[in-house]
Amino acid sequence: MAYLTVSGQLVEPLEHITRGTGDWTLYFLCITLAVTPVRKLTGLNWLLKLRREVGLFSFFYAFLHFMTFLWFDHFFDVAEMWKDVVKRPFITVGFIAFVLLIPLAATSTNAMIRKLGGKRWQWLHRLIYIIAPLGILHFWWMKAAKHNFEQPIIFGSIVALLLAMRLYWKFTKTPPAGKTPRAARPADQVSG
Repeated sequence: MAYLTVSGQLVEPLEHITRGTGDWTLYFLCITLAVTPVRKLTGLNWLLKLRREVGLFSFFYAFLHFMTFLWFDHFFDVAEMWKDVVKRPFITVGFIAFVLLIPLAATSTNAMIRKLGGKRWQWLHRLIYIIAPLGILHFWWMKAAKHNFEQPIIFGSIVALLLAMRLYWKFTKTPPAGKTPRAARPADQVSG
C-alpha cells in the first residue's frame, strides 16, 4: 500500500491506505475467528499457536487504519478527530471497535495471561465477538454511502457463520474432531 502511494501509481493515497488497512483488519479478524472452527473441524490443534499472532495482526492493521484517519484526515488534531467520531456513526462504531481491540493486544503475552489468570484472560478476549460485528457494521455504514454492499455482505456472512458455529458448539457441547464425549465411550458405559 505504501509503495503504490509513494511511487506515484494511479491511486488516491488517503483512500487507498484507508481502504487497504481497513480491509486487512477485517481479513485478520476473520482469520482469528476461524482458528477455533477450523481446529475443531480438522483436529489441527497446532493452529491455536497462531491465534494470538493473527489477532495481533488484526490490531496492527486496525492501528494503521486509525493512524491514517488521525494523521492524514485530521493531521493529529484530536479535537477535530473527536468531533468526527461523535458526528458520524460509522466512525463512532469503528472507533469503539478499535478501542476494544487495545486491551486484547495489550494482554496478548504469556506474562499477561499469568497475571490475569486464564479464566479472566479468556473472558477479556471474548471481546472479539463484539469487535468483529462492530467492524462489519463500520464497513457496512461506510459502504452504504456509496450503495456498495457486496464486500460488507461477504465479510458479514463470514463473521456470522463463524460466530454461529461457536454458538452451535457451545449449546450442543459438540466435541473437537477426533474426540468422543465421555458418556459415549464404550469403556465408560454402564452395562445393565
